[in-house]
Amino acid sequence: MQPNQPLSLKIVDKVAEREGVQPEKLNPPIHSAINTDALDSLYEARDSKRNPSTIEFAYNGYTVTVDSRGDVDLEKRVAALDPEKTAV
Repeated sequence: MQPNQPLSLKIVDKVAEREGVQPEKLNPPIHSAINTDALDSLYEARDSKRNPSTIEFAYNGYTVTVDSRGDVDLEKRVAALDPEKTAV
């Protein structure tokens, strides 16, 4: 990860690292999950008091949480149970 890297690229790098793939190999691309221009602009402000307290969205099988400092946390999402495979 590079210093002053846009937040969206920081997220892509972190997900790719967790998945063990190159960032450009992630599918779908992050912009299918969130407006990356809007996300990046929220955290580009020099005044951290203007940053949202938390942003959370789903991307590539993870719940991505970004705090007010721009720190990223990934949590693996649990797939919904298939009702046809659930024992009665």
